[in-house]
Amino acid sequence: MDSQDNRKEPNLWDVTMSVLSAFLGVQSRKNYERDFKHGKPWQYIVVGLIGVAIFIFLVMLAVKFALSSAGV
Repeated sequence: MDSQDNRKEPNLWDVTMSVLSAFLGVQSRKNYERDFKHGKPWQYIVVGLIGVAIFIFLVMLAVKFALSSAGV
């Protein structure tokens, strides 16, 4: 990827990968700058909320499975 990628508005895949990187606490400087220069905050908020909802659902599913296999 060249410097021209830094000038374009991030698409849905770019936003999703940036949010996942934020969840893990890793992000390249190039993507960070692209997100803050060209990204729209509402896109990151919506994708972030969806990601949190999926994470909570998966944790609840894991707990339910653990409790059912423990015979509780």
